[in-house]
Amino acid sequence: MEALQLFNKNETYNGFYIMLMVNRLQMLYFFLIMPRFLIHSYMIWVIIVVGILSQLNILLLSKWFLTRFSSAGYNGFVQLFGKKLVRLLSFFGLFFILLKLFVIMLGFTEMVQIFMFPATDSNWLIFFILLSCLYVAWKGIEKTIRFVVISFLCTFWMFFFFAFFFFPPIAQLSDLYPIIPMELSGDSWKGILLILSSFSGPEFLVLLGPWFKTNNKTFRYLSYGNALTVIEYVSLYMASLFYFGSNYLSKSPFPIVTMARYFQNPVIERIDMVMLSLELFNIVFASSIFLLLFYGASKIANGKVDKPPSRVGFLFSVFIILIGMILVNEWIWKSDEKQVILLNLQILAGSLSYLVVPIIIVAMKIKGVNKHETTKENG
Repeated sequence: MEALQLFNKNETYNGFYIMLMVNRLQMLYFFLIMPRFLIHSYMIWVIIVVGILSQLNILLLSKWFLTRFSSAGYNGFVQLFGKKLVRLLSFFGLFFILLKLFVIMLGFTEMVQIFMFPATDSNWLIFFILLSCLYVAWKGIEKTIRFVVISFLCTFWMFFFFAFFFFPPIAQLSDLYPIIPMELSGDSWKGILLILSSFSGPEFLVLLGPWFKTNNKTFRYLSYGNALTVIEYVSLYMASLFYFGSNYLSKSPFPIVTMARYFQNPVIERIDMVMLSLELFNIVFASSIFLLLFYGASKIANGKVDKPPSRVGFLFSVFIILIGMILVNEWIWKSDEKQVILLNLQILAGSLSYLVVPIIIVAMKIKGVNKHETTKENG
């Protein structure tokens, strides 16, 4: 029987694919609910500031891609840290991957059930969406990366729809006041963490270095992807302020999708259903990447990285994720109070990963340089 070709490297992808992956990994579930948690209009500036600070992470990420350790993949990490520490980091990485996967999948499934299939059990929706992710991931990491083009073309243009809310009589400049905060409340600090977590995602590209062509233009493409995210976040948040007003913004659990229901079209009656259907492509793309990363990290954590990918092993890991997702859906997500706890945990985890990974990159690069200099001296 032919071996499962999950992590084979037959080709590498240029900066255009890196740009799309940065943008689509940042535009997942949180952008659909973000306005509900930000509320205050001055958070527009926070989005812009965090987007600018995100460029520092993007810069460090581009520097990492230019190193020989990045193109070496797993062996590059082993050269820097040793097998034991890499296994330990992989074990902790499983938690971050699972948490992000659970939140985006369960959150999106909840919206699909509410707006599209209210009579369908959400566990069946989880099963069918995860089955689609399994199909894409089964094709291997190369074709999954290529799938980002479809994801981008299906979803990026949607924020242009909301330009309608920037014109009178819906838009009133007073909805953007106050521009400068007089004080920061607890909700404001939570909103800052939410924005930081929403910009996370590119740090997972550290694990995909062998599949990318890197040169001096890599930073430019990474920056383009991050800039697109800032434009989308600011546009959608301003549109939601014009539509709801800051006083009523927190009343809608899914403000972006609710706004889409406002559109009237003689051809398509429910624009919100079309948007959710197309957003599924992005969820499938990101979740497929996370499935592959989870399986790869589990092999490293179990010390089985030298063995080729197994059909049974990959299916078993996806089955474990499915069972875990259904249990979390039943025991946590369907309870509003417990759901908030899980969301807060992902907000903290996403913020932490986006802050810590660049620090690890710097440490890896410094250690790599020191090793190189020591080797030259000994030579």
